[in-house]
Amino acid sequence: MNLAVFGASDGRLLVGKGPFEVLASPPVHGVAFYRNDFSLSSPTPWFVPSEVEIIEKGASLKGLNNELPEIAWEEPGVEPFAGVFAEASEAIRSGSIEKSVPVVTASGNLVSGSCEGLCQVLSAGRAPLRPYAWIDGVEGVAGLSPELLFQFEEGVLHAMALAGTARREEREAFGVDEKEIREHEFVAQTLLAKLSDLGITRRHPREIMDLGPLVHFHSGIDVELKEEVPLDRLISLLHPTPALGPLPRTSETMNQLVAWRQQLGCPVWFGAPFGLYNEGSFEVLVAIRMIRWQGKEVVVPSGCGVIEESRLVNEWRELRLKRESVRSAFGI
Repeated sequence: MNLAVFGASDGRLLVGKGPFEVLASPPVHGVAFYRNDFSLSSPTPWFVPSEVEIIEKGASLKGLNNELPEIAWEEPGVEPFAGVFAEASEAIRSGSIEKSVPVVTASGNLVSGSCEGLCQVLSAGRAPLRPYAWIDGVEGVAGLSPELLFQFEEGVLHAMALAGTARREEREAFGVDEKEIREHEFVAQTLLAKLSDLGITRRHPREIMDLGPLVHFHSGIDVELKEEVPLDRLISLLHPTPALGPLPRTSETMNQLVAWRQQLGCPVWFGAPFGLYNEGSFEVLVAIRMIRWQGKEVVVPSGCGVIEESRLVNEWRELRLKRESVRSAFGI
């Protein structure tokens, strides 16, 4: 089974079925999925499906095992993360970085059912979460992402800054938390700086996005492009945002982050762009809030932004809360 799923903003799912034609650039017409790893290392990230199907909100995906999996989970130990946190904090104190985003992964083993059954959750339409999935034989990912890297249509680009996290019951204090606001502004201001050369930018006011158990700061950003920009260039320009990547973003700071991610067992697809091209319009999600499986091995990664004010105990709690929110959303 080769399958790609991308959730539209209206709750419907666009499902692409393989075999896929693999391309180095998007087709002139039709539908193509964009899939790459976090380092954008693939020279052929565009996948044209042999068949396309629209699934209405609440309907089941056909051809998949619908039985939800039962998974025996093993939570990560704090020591590896504490080591990376100390290294990142020292790099911040030395002035070599302002922020980085290490990722911790919980692992599990499939006891019964099928991980394909996770895809049946995707059509529930839990806005503002956007569903996505990729299945390639015995491996795959399924996710519910709150973050749009960007949307492009008719010469206008829509992006967002999404950073700063708290539990829902802490919403009132979260709204005035200086550390969380500063972390969010790192992301928003960096995005504005990157986008300002492309055209006329407009930033919307900072708001709180409610995701059930968690809340995040969210700022929308619109850009009227002054000239046509290739989609691959836009992806390279914006990925990763400081919400998932280092600040400043250089080859050295990216290499360090990738090394930390590998050290902590992060899947290469976590935080990577996953998009849908459809007759000239393009939306690309940030592939977070995901479950990744390969055979009977299952992982749930979560990341946290480390800045000067960050404290180990608070970041460790945030990582756990994010993983719990993912497993709760998928009913596992």
